[in-house]
Amino acid sequence: MNKKIDQQAADNIRALAVAMVEKAKSGHPGGPMGGADYMHILYSEFFNYDPTDMTWPFRDRFFMDAGHLSTLMYAQYYLLGNYAKSDIEQFRQWGSITPGHPEVDVKRGVENTSGPLGQGHTMGVGAAIAAKFLQARFGDWMNHKIYGFISDGGIQEEISQGAGRIAGHLGLSNFIMFFDSNDIQLSTPTDEVTTEDTAMKYEAWGWKVLTIDGHNHDEIRAALTKANNETEKPTLIIGKTIMGKGCVTADGEIFEGHTELHGQPIGNTGADYIKTLINLGADPEKPFEIFDEVNAFYKDIIAKKTEQAASKKAEIAAWKKDNEALAKKLDFFFSGELPELDFSEITHKEGLATRAASSNVLGYLAEHVENMIVSSADLSNSDKTDGFLKKTHAIQKGDFTGSFLQAGVAELTMAAIANGLALHGGVIPVVGTFFVFSDYMKPAIRLSGIQQLPVKYVWTHDAFRVGEDGPTHQPIEQEAQIRLLEKLKNHSGKASFLALRPADSAETSVAWKMALENTDTPSGLILSRQGIKDVPAQGDSRYNDALAAEKGGYLVKEVDNPDVVLVANGSEVSTLIEAASILEAEHNLKVNIASIISEGVFRTQDHAYQEYIIPKNKPLFGLTAGLPVNLEGLVGDKGYVFGVDHFGYSAPAKVLDDKFGFTGEKVSKEVLNYLKTF
Repeated sequence: MNKKIDQQAADNIRALAVAMVEKAKSGHPGGPMGGADYMHILYSEFFNYDPTDMTWPFRDRFFMDAGHLSTLMYAQYYLLGNYAKSDIEQFRQWGSITPGHPEVDVKRGVENTSGPLGQGHTMGVGAAIAAKFLQARFGDWMNHKIYGFISDGGIQEEISQGAGRIAGHLGLSNFIMFFDSNDIQLSTPTDEVTTEDTAMKYEAWGWKVLTIDGHNHDEIRAALTKANNETEKPTLIIGKTIMGKGCVTADGEIFEGHTELHGQPIGNTGADYIKTLINLGADPEKPFEIFDEVNAFYKDIIAKKTEQAASKKAEIAAWKKDNEALAKKLDFFFSGELPELDFSEITHKEGLATRAASSNVLGYLAEHVENMIVSSADLSNSDKTDGFLKKTHAIQKGDFTGSFLQAGVAELTMAAIANGLALHGGVIPVVGTFFVFSDYMKPAIRLSGIQQLPVKYVWTHDAFRVGEDGPTHQPIEQEAQIRLLEKLKNHSGKASFLALRPADSAETSVAWKMALENTDTPSGLILSRQGIKDVPAQGDSRYNDALAAEKGGYLVKEVDNPDVVLVANGSEVSTLIEAASILEAEHNLKVNIASIISEGVFRTQDHAYQEYIIPKNKPLFGLTAGLPVNLEGLVGDKGYVFGVDHFGYSAPAKVLDDKFGFTGEKVSKEVLNYLKTF
């Protein structure tokens, strides 16, 4: 323990954070200056990882919630050799690897993308669940910790309620979170917006709470020691810190704890940039330098971390040698690969709701995919994720041998936890709720897409046919929102989301196949509440026909030289089949029907295939239980889409079908009216 070097290291972090923001003319310097002491003690004395192998699966993990404190991370990781000086100098600039808010970059120590407050620490809760899940299957040697860092804003975001409740309820003793409690936020002091007792709140959720001086290194050290020794509860360390710690005016007077230090370069505030750097021991002419003594100290730290990791790896190697079968399974889990699966084995009764067909698939997966964790927002018996639950049991405090997480009514929390499960690795996360409540999940779905995480979303009750529950439960605009993500590319140039709305049970099996094999992006299955007539088989089996859905779209009914091509997805496909039989029998029309389970995937097919399925020189009629925009891009300017442009009403599903015009007879009339205008 060297108090002098500890203080120098913390001040070096402060100076670097100040310099980054000042050069970029943008950022948040005050918070990093307050959190510097904790970060230095955590990483120099407690955090276990291998500097030579940053993706080592059994490393400790740090989940930043307060993404605006990115310079705190970059400065700390610069001391650890994860960034070069040139990277730090290019903070917030085009092409740099030091963006304004951290973006997942495991090889440099950034475990999660953060920025939207509240989600970062919730992803940490998910990672802690994944670690406990794996520990229950492979042994207590898997004892790495998950560290979270949260600010006043994250504490206030509603998602913290769900994350705090679940972490406490499950007794996530491997989760340690530091609350940078500086009583200042972007526009006001915290006492203008809240008077809650944060410590009592977390204690009520079942957390161990320690309140310390966040600048006192001995208190930080003692708190982290207690947290690491805790075996029953997650730990919240409330560190009372000072916004802009170390800032001074041009006259050398202390200028700390002011709101204006939060979100702008300190040179734009009452503090003086040059004098502050000098006060922190930095050279204003070389603000991005690591202090000589700090540099030497951290070189020793890196060597010690490498040595400690080597010792842990030797322990793991010995375990693997004694447990060859388990070791092989563990490596397979972290490979991200799937076991051999035969979806054709899954049988479905005729006329099932696609949520029920999904339940059958989940039952099969529960018996064949050992590292899948399925979660539901208090709807498992309605979104039919209980098909999986019936083959396992719920995860509980002290018992992580189950594979089902009952999240309670907390869709956003559940989705963010799933992102954390995926980020940790070794598990496949699945989450379920009603489609209309995807609205609650959108911020986490977006981060799934940005981080390119293979989370599987199960959304049931996909249309106004929810019926009696009325407009609050009847999705109308939700499919349009989700399918926008199929049009939005991630930074790898791929569609950021895979949205799948299957037409019947066979397509549901194929949709699950597609979702599981999609390991690059999140996937969503949009499933019906009501039973759906199975699409008639064209070949040797309906399942083999439905495999064509892997191209995003295919013809479920085909004739030569059709007079009209009908286009839909989901339950509307069976409605089109009814309409087509009327058009053929009563009006002597030749009809093709295209089932487009995913426009995003369909658009990746070659032009010839797309034109074969949906020929632009033919009349094109689309049917959707959502907004017409769902299919307008497919049928084009000359086509017509019959959809719903209003909220739903409370009535039985069949009544709504009739009132809204979604019967075979009424749709056939809409087709005839359209053909008159073509």
